[in-house]
Amino acid sequence: MSAIPGYRSAGVVALLVAVLVGAHPAFAGPASAEPEKSPRLFAADATLALTLTAPWREFVRNKNSKAGYPGTLEYVDESGAKHAMPLAVAARGHNRLKVCRFPPVKLIFDKEAIKGTPFRGSKSLKLVTHCAGDQRSEQDLVREMLAYRIYNLITPRSFRIRPLSVTYVDSADRAPDGPHHAFLIEDDSDLARRNDLPKLDVPTLDLAQLEPLEASRFSLFEYLIGNTDFAVLLGTSADRCCHNAVLIGENKPSMVFAVPYDFDSSGLVDTRYSTPSPVLKISSNRERVFRGFCAKNATLEAARREMLRLEPQVLDLVRSEPLLDAQGKATASDYLSKGFDDLRDDEKFARDIIAKCRK
Repeated sequence: MSAIPGYRSAGVVALLVAVLVGAHPAFAGPASAEPEKSPRLFAADATLALTLTAPWREFVRNKNSKAGYPGTLEYVDESGAKHAMPLAVAARGHNRLKVCRFPPVKLIFDKEAIKGTPFRGSKSLKLVTHCAGDQRSEQDLVREMLAYRIYNLITPRSFRIRPLSVTYVDSADRAPDGPHHAFLIEDDSDLARRNDLPKLDVPTLDLAQLEPLEASRFSLFEYLIGNTDFAVLLGTSADRCCHNAVLIGENKPSMVFAVPYDFDSSGLVDTRYSTPSPVLKISSNRERVFRGFCAKNATLEAARREMLRLEPQVLDLVRSEPLLDAQGKATASDYLSKGFDDLRDDEKFARDIIAKCRK
């Protein structure tokens, strides 16, 4: 989208949404009756078609400010009824914010506006968007979506996602862009609540606090998809753990579960803009490096057996994904099959995984 003049919010996003709710035509008339509830957003797997109207050209031009902008979300529910609701949109992210033409988006909702809709109960949600306008970026996004669903098979302590087909309409001239693939990520508070565990916000984590078997599931999953861009003991800032993982559980020994997210740097997704850390001494994101901890090696074998039992389901997940093109299915299936081969081979498992653990 080329930059053209548009509306840019000047106030606090929460106030912006409150003002929009009062003025939006969708809120004309009495609102005392509670609307009939639709199924919750992450209870379904089907792709949901959305239209998001906002000053997108202005948004892209000023993405580094992360300012909030007024917008409208429109969708058609399962009965065929059309819905429109006001919201605010803001740019988010770190690396993708820098390198992507169209950055990831935060959707910020008003409590009253989303009553009775699939979005009810959500203050805000992360929208994972196409990085560029080409087909490869669209397919990268689908492969990242599959990474989340693979981890859903491994443990319920994983982020649920909802695939979307999004048309972006610029509010300045009503010009549409799309539809594009996208997906929403479950809020971390809802993830914790769904698993009957508290969310932890701590600056650092002691290794002994990680639940051993779940830590092995986490590290073998990251090995399987070829991801090294995470940290579960420290964060990128001194006041908050972790990097590309959230923590849920009790702040006690062996009672903390790390939940991964952000897989665009993995070998499975293999985006053009991602490069491995020079510390790892690998030349490609598709090279697998085990980054689990030696202190959790006792549970690696149990996690390995679990994952090998899931191999048919994982590969079927890829082959049956309707949003992935034929070449993408073949490439992803081949990459994951080689990862499962590594787990199955006793000699390779001992050499490249158990012996390569981090002390």
